[in-house]
Formats: sequence, C-alpha cells, structure tokens
Amino acid sequence: MKNRNPKLFSFSKVFCNIFGHTLKVFKNVTEHIHEYKCAKCGMEMTDTANGFLACLTPKFKETNNYLAKIHQRRRNRKNLLAEAS
Repeated sequence: MKNRNPKLFSFSKVFCNIFGHTLKVFKNVTEHIHEYKCAKCGMEMTDTANGFLACLTPKFKETNNYLAKIHQRRRNRKNLLAEAS
C-alpha cells in the first residue's frame, strides 16, 4: 500500500497568492540582510545579493548564518578597538 501525503489545503496560502504576503522581519542577519516570515501563511523569505527577495531555502539559511557570524565578529572587533583608544 502506498503511503501518501496529500498537500493540505490552506486558505491563508490562497489569500497570499491572491493579495500578496504580509512579511514581517523575524531575524536581522546584518544591517542590510534580513529574514522575513509571512504573518498569514508562514512562508519564509530572505534578501538576496542583488536586493530581491527569495524563498528561504536551507542553502540561504546556511549562508545567512555564516554572514551573521562574520558580521558579529567584525562588530566585536570594532567595539574592542573603540574601547582601547
């Protein structure tokens, strides 16, 4: 017997497809790159290198985490240099 997982029908997804997503920032990766989540359907999106929005895939999540680590290190180094002078 086949094990089927039918897609569940969601009114919120239909609403977003017709009227557009209501995106809220749920993570600030850097000052210019953010991760967004739709308040209605829960779809996650992120900023891309060319300034557009794209679906948040595992590859984008990994890239954003790496960028956040680099950004945090630079901010910490900048703060240490400011305190030393």
